[in-house]
Amino acid sequence: VLKVLSRIDSILRSPRAPPLIYRRSKGPVQNYIKENGQECGFEHLPLTIEMWADQLMALKDLHRSLRKLSVELVPWHTADPQDNKESIRVEDLQFIVDAILEEMENKEKNSQTPSLPTLFAIVSHFQKLFDVNSLNGIYPRMNEVYTKLGEMTNAMRNLHELLELDSSAPPTVVVDTVGKLCDIITENVTEQVQQLLGTQDIHSIINKLEEHECFFPPFQALIQDLLCLLEISNLDDILPTVRNLK
Repeated sequence: VLKVLSRIDSILRSPRAPPLIYRRSKGPVQNYIKENGQECGFEHLPLTIEMWADQLMALKDLHRSLRKLSVELVPWHTADPQDNKESIRVEDLQFIVDAILEEMENKEKNSQTPSLPTLFAIVSHFQKLFDVNSLNGIYPRMNEVYTKLGEMTNAMRNLHELLELDSSAPPTVVVDTVGKLCDIITENVTEQVQQLLGTQDIHSIINKLEEHECFFPPFQALIQDLLCLLEISNLDDILPTVRNLK
């Protein structure tokens, strides 16, 4: 017994021993004498051991609870090796808690990832905007929209360069510039037609066209009759053929 008490006393006095389990005895009856004559007090030790036993049992219950929580939060983690063992260590519990905390931190970092309802709303909105009736038609319509957008972007870039506009100019500015350019071209064409017809008066132009409509059909008929009569097919041959007949 004395050897056992001496062994217990050496453990209690170890630097690793918690101070809770060793106390100096206060009553002379409760003191135990060791082999070296020194006194030691651990009359409260049975209560401490009972408390430890209760804590060890509670440790198992806490381990089971943490395992259930881990299955709910991180089901892809494999079961730790202590699942089927009776002895549970604090390190086992710390391992589970660390895994859950790491997963929660990663989830917070990836909180910007849209949820399934959000993605469904985005798909529905795309179908409504671009008149897509089925999910199978979404990808073809996406490709079509992407192609059209690329063509429009290239066209706008070319127009900016041709019209010498800044690349930041909005489409409305491009349209207005093209409209002004068309007006200038139309005015130039009108002026050229007036110069060609030798008049600046629109009524004179109308009269000349009316005269042309009156003169040209009979003249064309006369020329056709001459070609048939002279048995030739080229206008340039009419005058030489008439001279030969003379």
